[in-house]
Amino acid sequence: MMSTIADMTKWMHVRTSQDIGALIRDRRKRLGLDQKALAERVGVSRQWIIEVEHGKTRAALGLVLRTLAALGVDLAVAPPQSSRDKEQAVPDIDAIVQKARRKYP
Repeated sequence: MMSTIADMTKWMHVRTSQDIGALIRDRRKRLGLDQKALAERVGVSRQWIIEVEHGKTRAALGLVLRTLAALGVDLAVAPPQSSRDKEQAVPDIDAIVQKARRKYP
């Protein structure tokens, strides 16, 4: 059972490992996958999927991203809502790269 496009355009605030786990579990179920099938797609054990769905705090970021990709979930980051924080939260990536290049020629 595949999700509709409307399901895929909903935004979810993810702030904790439990939120990521809930997102993974919800998407897996919407796709009609069991934990074993998802584990096979990602290349991890079923136990790893169980732990991540329960909010494992020390899950490898690369594996979490691979799991989200296997589920067709795009990860997007938005700046904080307050206007004061918006100015400080949006980094100048070019300036960061230039600074790093000067440190490590």
